[in-house]
Amino acid sequence: MARIHFNVPQFFHNLRHMRWETLTLPRWTTRQTAAVAVLVFIFLVIFFIIVETLFFGQPPINKKHHHFIENSKGLGPAVHYGIVIDCGSSGSRVFLYFWPQHSGNPKDLLNIQQFIDNEGNPVVKKIKPGLDTFKDNPEAASDYIKPLLQYVAGYIPQDQQKETLLFILATAGMRMIPEQSQKAIFQNMYTEIPKMFPFVISESNLEVISGKQEGVYAWIAVNYVLHKFDHGADEHPLVAVEVPGNTNKEKRTHVRRRTVGMLDMGGGSMQIAFEITSKYDNIPSHRLAEFNLGCKNNDLDHTYRVYVTTFLGFGANEAREHYEEYLLATSADQLHSTVENVTVNIPYTREKTQVNISDPCLPVGLTQEVKDTQGQVHFLRGQGDYEACSSKLVKLLTWNSSIICEQAPCSMNGVHQPVISFHNSEFYGFSEFWYTMDDVFRIGGIYNYEKFDYEAKKFCGTKWSTLKSWYEEKLYPRADELRFRFQCFKAAWMTTVLHKGLRFPHNYRMLRSVQLINKREVQWTLGALLHRTRFLPLRGMNSFETQHPVPHWVKKGYVINEYVIVFCFVIVVIAILSYLKHLKICQSKKTDKLQHVPSMSYFMVDEDQIEQGLNYVIVDQKDLEQR
Repeated sequence: MARIHFNVPQFFHNLRHMRWETLTLPRWTTRQTAAVAVLVFIFLVIFFIIVETLFFGQPPINKKHHHFIENSKGLGPAVHYGIVIDCGSSGSRVFLYFWPQHSGNPKDLLNIQQFIDNEGNPVVKKIKPGLDTFKDNPEAASDYIKPLLQYVAGYIPQDQQKETLLFILATAGMRMIPEQSQKAIFQNMYTEIPKMFPFVISESNLEVISGKQEGVYAWIAVNYVLHKFDHGADEHPLVAVEVPGNTNKEKRTHVRRRTVGMLDMGGGSMQIAFEITSKYDNIPSHRLAEFNLGCKNNDLDHTYRVYVTTFLGFGANEAREHYEEYLLATSADQLHSTVENVTVNIPYTREKTQVNISDPCLPVGLTQEVKDTQGQVHFLRGQGDYEACSSKLVKLLTWNSSIICEQAPCSMNGVHQPVISFHNSEFYGFSEFWYTMDDVFRIGGIYNYEKFDYEAKKFCGTKWSTLKSWYEEKLYPRADELRFRFQCFKAAWMTTVLHKGLRFPHNYRMLRSVQLINKREVQWTLGALLHRTRFLPLRGMNSFETQHPVPHWVKKGYVINEYVIVFCFVIVVIAILSYLKHLKICQSKKTDKLQHVPSMSYFMVDEDQIEQGLNYVIVDQKDLEQR
C-alpha cells in the first residue's frame, strides 16, 4: 500500500476556502441557556454569602490596632481610664492610662496608652517617702496617697471618674515590713479612698506584688509597646511555640510573633525575663510564669510562658556597697582561707587603724572615704584599671561559695537559667544598661562589646582631674558627679553581669539598651494594667455580636476560611462543565443534517499516484445516500 502523505500547506489553503458557515455548532436552546445561568447564579450567591460571613460577620483584625496618640485632648466619652500607683521603696508614683472601646475581635488586646498632657508630657507624679514608712501609722496611708489621686483626677472627666479603675501596687519597700502592717495600710486606703474619690477600687486592686510579678509585668509592657502581641508578620520575626499542656507524643506548635527578652538593672536589684518557646519541664516552677493575656480561656495567641528571675543585691548601687565591703574585708584579712570563700555580710571587725586601699574601679587620682562596720574611716585610692576591676567583680557574682547551683545550668548566685538561643533571641536593656552606655559613653542602642570595652578602658584610664573638668563644663549634661565617680565601676559591673553571670556571648549583637520606646518611657505599671484588665474586651465582643449576629457554626473559632471558597468554586465549575458535556452529547445525537466527511481517497491510493494533501469536503446527507 502506498504511503499516506499529508500536505500541510495545502491543508491550510483548503481551510481558508471552506464554507465555515456550514460548520457552526448547533445553537443552545432557551432552556439550556437558562440552566447554565441558574448554575452561575447559584455559585455567585454561595460566594458572596461566604465572603459576608468571613469578612463582615466578625470584627476585622486591626494589624495596627495599638498605636500611640500624640496628645490626649478631646478623647470623648468612649474612652476608659485606669490609674496605677507604684509604691516603691523610695516613694510612690502615679500613672494615668486610657484606652478606647475594644474592637470586638477576640485576637485584639485593649489599646492601652499612657495619658499625655497638653504639653506632650506623660501624666506622672511622685511623692516621698515610701509607703512602707507608715507601718507604725497605717491610719495616715490614705492621706499620704491623696495628693496623687487629686493630681490625676484633674485629667479625668467628672462623669467618667466613677468608671475609672484604680490599682495600688507595692514593691520592694512594702515587701520588707510584716504582713500585718501591710494589711493595715491597705485596709485604711480601701476604706477611706472611696470617701474622697469615686474611682472603682476593690481589695484585689491593693496588693504587694512579688519580684517575679514585677518582672512579668515589665516583660509584658515591653512586648506590648513593641507590638509583639499583635498578629500577622509585618516584618516581625515569627516563632513556633509548643502548645502548653500538650500530652501527645507528637508535639503541637502554634506560630506567632517572636517576643523579646528584657534586662533591667536598677540600684538595688536586677531582673531578666524571656519567653520559653520549647520544652520547659526541667525549669523550677518558681522561675517560670505562665499567664494568659487574652479574654478567653485556652487562647493560644496570648498564652505565654516566661522565665523570670530577680537578683536582689545585684543592682549597680548595691553591688558597689558589696564591693567596698569586699575591699575592706580583704585588706584586713577578715576572710576565710581564700578570697573565694568571702561572705560580705559577716560582721567586720578590726583594730581602729586607718588604711589606704587600692581600688582599680575608681578613676586615677580619685579618693573615696568609706567606713567599716565599726565606724572607722578608710580611704579607697583610685587606680583606673578597668581589667583589674572586672576581674575583682567576678567574685561578687556569688556572695558565698557555699551556694550551689539549684539546677544546671546556672547563672549567678546558684540560680538556674535555661539555655538561651542567642542566634535568634533579641533583648532590651533598661535603666543602668541605658545610663551606663549613653550618659557618658554616648553609645546607647545596639550593644557592641568591643566598642563598649574600648570606651570603658579609655574612661577608666582618664585622670579624675580631667573627668571633673568635663563635668564642671557640662560636656555630658545627662551625667551628674556621682555618674563620673562610679562610671568605671558600673561599666565593669554591667559587662561582668552580662557576660560572666548571664553568659551572654561577647559577639552577641541583639541587645539594645533603651530609655524610651516609641518616644515613651515604658513602666511595669502598663503591663500590670494590661494583665489585670484582660477580661474587659468581653464587653466589647458581646456588643459586637449583638449588632452583627452570625451563624453559630461560624462562631466556633471561625473555622471557615478561604479554602471553603475555593472548594465551592471547584464544585460549581465541575457541575457546569458536566452539564455542558451532557448537552453536547445529546445535541450530537440529534444532528443529522450535516456530516463532516474527510476524503477517504488518501487511504487507498495506488503506488504510482501522488496525493496532494488532506482534503475536507462537506456533503449533504442526501448526496451520501445517492452515492
